[in-house]
Amino acid sequence: MDNDCVDTKRKTIFLVDDNITNLTMGRNVLTKHYNIATVDSGERMLKMLEKTIPDMILLDVEMPEMNGYDAIKIMKSKKETQNIPIIFLTAKNDVDSELEGLSLGAIDYIIKPFSPPLLLKRIETHLLVESQRKELLNYNKNLQKLVEAKTRTVLELQNAILKAMAELVENRDDITGKHVERTQSYLNLLIGAMLKCGLHAEEIRNWNIDLVLRSSQLHDVGKIAVRDDILKKNGKLTEEEFNEIKKHPICGEEIIEKIKQNTTEHEFLEHAKIFAATHHEKWDGSGYPKGLKGEEIPLQGRLMSIADVYDALVSDRPYKKAFPHEEAVKIISENRGTHFDPDLVDIFLEISDKFNETAKLFQAK
Repeated sequence: MDNDCVDTKRKTIFLVDDNITNLTMGRNVLTKHYNIATVDSGERMLKMLEKTIPDMILLDVEMPEMNGYDAIKIMKSKKETQNIPIIFLTAKNDVDSELEGLSLGAIDYIIKPFSPPLLLKRIETHLLVESQRKELLNYNKNLQKLVEAKTRTVLELQNAILKAMAELVENRDDITGKHVERTQSYLNLLIGAMLKCGLHAEEIRNWNIDLVLRSSQLHDVGKIAVRDDILKKNGKLTEEEFNEIKKHPICGEEIIEKIKQNTTEHEFLEHAKIFAATHHEKWDGSGYPKGLKGEEIPLQGRLMSIADVYDALVSDRPYKKAFPHEEAVKIISENRGTHFDPDLVDIFLEISDKFNETAKLFQAK
């Protein structure tokens, strides 16, 4: 290898041929322009590739022991060498041989004896194309990193806005203790258990679960429209006051729909709207605001119903003290098939201990 004083700014080319005359001629033509390594067999070339990856290989087709076709097959099968540009050198001048080389991944075919100016021009052209390919690849990688960074920034901003809106609602409702975060955790437990046992798995697999969980933060956003004296009342609500409370799912749905009309992020907001509009519907049709029954209630609403009620039961509220976990489980179990989807209650009962663990973790914070 002619690399006693290798110029690292110049491109490196392997010239592979079993004929010493061809190697000498090629080296004399190319050495003024490139770092040239002359190799007299395919086997030695593969050995050299373990230490040095050149910018291009000029590879003779007809060599003993390992011909050019066999050598290129080996190079293309390895990640480290599969992208090296290869130009075949051959004395054959037939279409079939040329097609075979190109189909194996060669970028060009030069007939021997070659014209030095033509050889130099072909190499120059292909090295330029390869350089541009690498630049485009690097550009795409950098662009992808920028897009990912921008996406993270947007998601962080979105989460911050959602959290602020959710906390605004919680503060007005005098609900301290991270109600939104807890219900998200309960939903995550339910969805995970459903996927594990296959319940509604086909529908859930079509969800972006992270998106669904984040959208659930807006389930009570409609309470913004409810008066403080009703939200913070220490005692039983009158019928008129309860009717005001019952408006918050519709208000939430309308608020999210207005946001939806001014954005292109419809999937996230569609889930949020469903959570807001349907989390107080009941399996037997006695819920509000629309009196939906059974599977008329979207799955998101049926899930949030359990998560929301469990959290209300085990948490202190202005009108009640927290129930023990066991009492909350009993109440939800007793309302299987009336308030709650019976299949989802069965799932809840199987993992209710995880609900309890989650509630305790939040209490410890």
